[in-house]
Amino acid sequence: MPGTSTPPTEDSVLPQAPRRSLWRHRDFRLLWGGQTVSELGASVSSLALPLVAVAQLGASAFQAALLTAASWSGYLLATLPAGPLADRMSRRRLLVWCDIGRAAVTALIPIAALAGVLTLAQLYVVTVVTSVLSAVFDVAYPSYLPSLVDKDQLVDANGKLSTAGSVAQLAGPSLAGVLVSSIGATRAVVADAASFVVSVLSLLAIRTPEAPPEPEPEAESQPRRQVRAEILDALRFLLRHRILRSIAASSALSNLFVAMALALELVFLVRDLHAQPWQIGFVMLGGAVGGLLGGLLTGRLAKRIGTARMIWLPFLALGWSGLLAPLARGGWGVYLVAVGSLVFAASSVPFNAAATGYRQAICPPESLGRVNAASRWLSWGTAPVGAVLGGLLGDWIGVRTTLVVAGFGAWACCLFVLCSPLRRMRDIPE
Repeated sequence: MPGTSTPPTEDSVLPQAPRRSLWRHRDFRLLWGGQTVSELGASVSSLALPLVAVAQLGASAFQAALLTAASWSGYLLATLPAGPLADRMSRRRLLVWCDIGRAAVTALIPIAALAGVLTLAQLYVVTVVTSVLSAVFDVAYPSYLPSLVDKDQLVDANGKLSTAGSVAQLAGPSLAGVLVSSIGATRAVVADAASFVVSVLSLLAIRTPEAPPEPEPEAESQPRRQVRAEILDALRFLLRHRILRSIAASSALSNLFVAMALALELVFLVRDLHAQPWQIGFVMLGGAVGGLLGGLLTGRLAKRIGTARMIWLPFLALGWSGLLAPLARGGWGVYLVAVGSLVFAASSVPFNAAATGYRQAICPPESLGRVNAASRWLSWGTAPVGAVLGGLLGDWIGVRTTLVVAGFGAWACCLFVLCSPLRRMRDIPE
């Protein structure tokens, strides 16, 4: 198992330059375009659904918080089982069925609203089901990518796909505002359902053949026991591999502290900085621009500083960016928070692209789905805990002090990767 061997030296690395530009790769363009549209639709729902709950259904603050928790539930409920599922069946087929399910479930909201029967309970159910399907999709998605592009293009491909999310975050709030103000929040959700249909069509148009999954006869006789064993095996693979363990630990703890800060960001902007709505939008725009810049620069950074260094160097900037917000005061302070959001997002994209590329490069193809699932579960399972912890600390020690704790905590997480063999490597090994 790779985790028991000595880390490769810089002599064993991926080629530095891809043979062909990914923008000339027809099937990659289809995947990228479909996911950009899908992310754009999701960004519309991220604004429209809370507005439906609060403005139309009269949700209280606690009920609105439950809706946010429901949107994260898929990471805890479905991520680990999704790994063996992604390794047992065609990953592209799994992606298609997830998108079909998300389109159908999301469309129930405007249909129920049109019939005059929409309730908060329905909103919770739709959000949970969509979150579960999204969790399965997010596991199969990076597991499918290595069958589409060459290994030496994985980091660049991951960076470009991360850019899709950033582009959606950049345009999504404006599009959502126009749609909500012109046709209403529930009708705006139709855009999200339609975006999943576009994603289905783009996936079906891909021509690159996918290698069939290897048969596992033991799974037919004892499916539950086999799935449980595969999940545990993936977790052991991550935790026994020194570098993957360091990446997982840094991601899990940093997401905990980041969730602490994000849970209080809006409260801090409104109550402490007295920010106007357009200024809050400016802060969101800063994060979107940062993510876009990070995605566009990922390929160049991989060639200039090395793909392995892209895992730990951005963490240094990612950590201190969280310390800018608690320094902010009224007026100009809003722009300091926006700068922090920009730096955070710009640092996160190269890190995520390189870390995902590392797993894709060293993990056996037949187990990539379950390893990606285990990694995502470890990394994002801490986010709901962090959000709750942030709310509790905000009431106990104050919002600004909690942001300081979260900022220092996120910065300290870089020690896990700084103390790993990654610091002595330039590029991701084969």
